[in-house]
Amino acid sequence: MSEEMFSVEQVAERLGLHVRTVRGYIRAGRLRAVRIGKQYRIARADLDALTGRPAPAGGAAVEVSSILQIDGVDRAAADRLATLVLATANTNHQPAHPLRIQTVHDEERNRMKIVILGGASATADVLRLVDAVLDGDNGLLTGEVGGA
Repeated sequence: MSEEMFSVEQVAERLGLHVRTVRGYIRAGRLRAVRIGKQYRIARADLDALTGRPAPAGGAAVEVSSILQIDGVDRAAADRLATLVLATANTNHQPAHPLRIQTVHDEERNRMKIVILGGASATADVLRLVDAVLDGDNGLLTGEVGGA
């Protein structure tokens, strides 16, 4: 069974973009394409992946978005927590469904926000980790790790 393929011009028309923009997406790796001679061809699945449409086969895909707000966190503690959470995201074992995390610290309010986008189980793992760090008496947020 052959998959439906589109030219750069067809993709640009479908998305309402300029042809140069689509070629830029291909060169940057945002849109997968196959080069046939001097022309690019884009598979429907790759176009769907770019636009965020779910793949038709393989069951339902679930993506969770979460925003955590943590009050009473100074800059040093926020840096330690961000390092821990980002390390967790980098060791995610599902390359087809990457876990995306961003952290922001507001020094005026001593507040940290963590934005998580990913699969349900990977997001739950990060939430459990943050809960354990915040509820535990491990010294991560106070800077007393390995203390007396």
